[in-house]
Amino acid sequence: MLRATCRITLNLTTRKHFTKSIKMAALQQIIANNERAQSLVDSLEGELAAIQKELIERKKKELIDENAKLTKELEEALTQLRSLEIRNGKKQIAVPGSRGMCTKANNTTPNAEAAALQPTEKPTAAAAAPKEKKVKEKKPAGEKPAPVAEAPIDVGRLDMRVGRIVEVGRHPDADSLYLEKIDCGEATVRTVVSGLVKFVPIEEMQNRLVVVLCNLKPAKMRGVVSEAMVMCASSADKVEVLSPPAGAVPGDLVHCEGYTRQPDAQLNPKKKIFETCAPDLMTNGDLVACYKGSALHVPGKGNLLSQTLKNVNVK
Repeated sequence: MLRATCRITLNLTTRKHFTKSIKMAALQQIIANNERAQSLVDSLEGELAAIQKELIERKKKELIDENAKLTKELEEALTQLRSLEIRNGKKQIAVPGSRGMCTKANNTTPNAEAAALQPTEKPTAAAAAPKEKKVKEKKPAGEKPAPVAEAPIDVGRLDMRVGRIVEVGRHPDADSLYLEKIDCGEATVRTVVSGLVKFVPIEEMQNRLVVVLCNLKPAKMRGVVSEAMVMCASSADKVEVLSPPAGAVPGDLVHCEGYTRQPDAQLNPKKKIFETCAPDLMTNGDLVACYKGSALHVPGKGNLLSQTLKNVNVK
């Protein structure tokens, strides 16, 4: 009985030692794994730091090279500027402590540097010569024969185009005036004020094609700036809006047979170009609008016409 009890006790002790051995082995394995993982993390962190350092050094070198290139270009530009100033007699003054921004050029000749550092009284005579040369060079520019080069005053100076009235109403401050929005084939419509209330019903103005003189100087009429003029055949007691030919569209240019179309950007009121041409703008016996007997027309589409008025002024 005692022998059996001893055997059981021995078995229990052996089993405890065996279990403890297994736990110790597992713990050591975990510790070893942690050490390997930490070693791997440390290695990766070292590699990442090395890569970052390399990238920073590479970027720093690129910026240094780019800065050196820009500095060189700036110095070359300053050198050219100073050379031009010296050549034109401009006095150069050295600025102490300045880095490439002073007016003294590093690559100028010794004579140029000496001239740059001379007192203000000495270079007066030398500086006078280039100034005289400048005056001589400007003289031909001031003697341009502008009146000779100016185009003759005729209908070719007038910018007449086809337009469409897209909106019309009565002027808020004048009973005799229409206020129109006219599409002349441009990016924006033009505002036009016309004294046609007594002669043309408003329903006949809406959405009709008209001929518009576009290069008059804009003028304010009863508080509204008018940017063009609708061309009409006019007698003492009747006014008719000129009709473009069939097939005409907004933006079509009006020409005159025998005259080159070269309109001014804007007519100068002092030169009275339109006033000079106006007496020769008339309809003929066939109702065709003409200048000195030559028909006003849209090339390839036809002539400008009045409805009934013959041999009257166009204005």
